[in-house]
Amino acid sequence: MKITDHIKNAKGKTLFSFELLPPIKGQSIQWIYDAIDPLLEFNPPFIDVTSLREDYIYKEQENGLLQKVSYRKRPGTIAICAAIIHKYKIDAVPHLICGGFTKEETENALIDLQFLGIDNVLALRGDARSADTAFIPTKGGHCYATDLIEHIKNHNEGKFLHEDIETFKSDFCIGVAGYPEKHFEAPNLNTDFKYLKKKVEMGAEFIVTQMFFDNQKYFDFVRKCRENDINVPIIPGLKPISTLTQLNVLPKIFHIDLPEELTDALSHAKSNAEAKEIGTEAMIKQCKELMDFGVPVLHFYTMGKPEQTKKIAKAIF
Repeated sequence: MKITDHIKNAKGKTLFSFELLPPIKGQSIQWIYDAIDPLLEFNPPFIDVTSLREDYIYKEQENGLLQKVSYRKRPGTIAICAAIIHKYKIDAVPHLICGGFTKEETENALIDLQFLGIDNVLALRGDARSADTAFIPTKGGHCYATDLIEHIKNHNEGKFLHEDIETFKSDFCIGVAGYPEKHFEAPNLNTDFKYLKKKVEMGAEFIVTQMFFDNQKYFDFVRKCRENDINVPIIPGLKPISTLTQLNVLPKIFHIDLPEELTDALSHAKSNAEAKEIGTEAMIKQCKELMDFGVPVLHFYTMGKPEQTKKIAKAIF
């Protein structure tokens, strides 16, 4: 079922969903099941599965020189989605990204997803490789999320990259990312909204936001979207603080602000356990406020660790 239909069928009730990382290459699929099972009691209508581009590692050769090797640390997004659907009968939402994939590989992924009966995709540009200072498109791949959306829409219309014949049509419901605190590469917030609106005009049917800790940022983002005729569902993405280092790491990596009240509390924490408790209580409060606002879904970035999310969900659902 499409995410937009899940939201419509909920008739105003806030739904629960979460995102998973594929396991590191070589790990068992049981890693995924262990991340899902504790959260089933909250009846998630869908589960996101991320996709990460290739990175580079350097291997020493017999002559002592280093060889640069392309390496994908967490493969298997489509296979994991298939496993989730088969085992749990829950809709899986794969991330499709530009970086690391040619247009042909993207098209093959869309064909596989259609074969599996997957109805939703999240179309993203993706991040830069760790060794790159900026995003570098893959040769023969898409440069921007808008290019990827156009590809998916063409697939929905039965248009393939190289075939001129009319063939079967898919019906993917397309989601995109939104940034309540602005994408870090956008020169200003208005420019960011211009590109977001373009994605919706091209066919995006829902938005999932970057994590945030100040609900006012989300409220302002929704208001600004509506003022710009962006009227699709806007799903807040959430990640509770779980360690002391995240106080500095999250703002640096995700270009977000933490509220003073939260940072003040965390500054007095003497252990990760204390920080996790503070993060949990803050997220419960944040979620209750979001539910009062009427958000369609509370979407948690679990990173494969369900325990904290379970504690939060028990307090609010």
